[in-house]
Amino acid sequence: MSAKILVVEDEAAISHLLDYNLTAEGYQVTVVEDGDDVVLAAIDTEPDLILLDWMLPNVSGIELCRQLRARTETHQTPIVMLTARGEEEDRLRGFEKGADDFVTKPFSMSELIARIKAVLRRTNPSIAGDVATFADITLDRETMRVKRGQRDIVLGPTEFRMLDVLLQRPGRVYSREQLLDRVWGHDIYVEARTVDVHVGRLRKALNRKNDRDPIRTVRSSGYALDETYSG
Repeated sequence: MSAKILVVEDEAAISHLLDYNLTAEGYQVTVVEDGDDVVLAAIDTEPDLILLDWMLPNVSGIELCRQLRARTETHQTPIVMLTARGEEEDRLRGFEKGADDFVTKPFSMSELIARIKAVLRRTNPSIAGDVATFADITLDRETMRVKRGQRDIVLGPTEFRMLDVLLQRPGRVYSREQLLDRVWGHDIYVEARTVDVHVGRLRKALNRKNDRDPIRTVRSSGYALDETYSG
């Protein structure tokens, strides 16, 4: 499952460049150009990383960084700031407000992507690498193979993506709508009850008769990978 990146940049030429190159790298990209829309966009899209320009109209990137860190929904979302400011004092201010890293303009795209990957490896290694593991479950994104212990698990592409989402944050409860967004995408209409069907298929593939079910159903809320499951 590719990481979701929220790009906050008001200069159209730069935002288009970032959108094109990050998408080509395999990331799911959402672009916001108005600083007033950033917090709501971050809550709505649930990005794995926010790429935030320091100099924005109406509200500065440093203030947005502070606001994002103050919200429960975005408190732990990693933030990489784009800035023309190279002074140590400015960087210290950014780190104090919660930035995880800085890239100074003008920047090379290869350096920016390397820094994004480094931050994701540090903050969310299960999504940054090719292999995600939890207890006795292993998912290999490159080979599209899944194992539970020594047993190979055969999954369809939808169940594979769903397990990938759940593995990224064990214990987190995803609503049906959130799973629809992350597994099927924004632009595809699928009924929410379809999620239940595919969770059922995923459970059937993962579990044998006496196996403990690693997927937890949270009544009226959704589904989660049970953080107490130990294999």
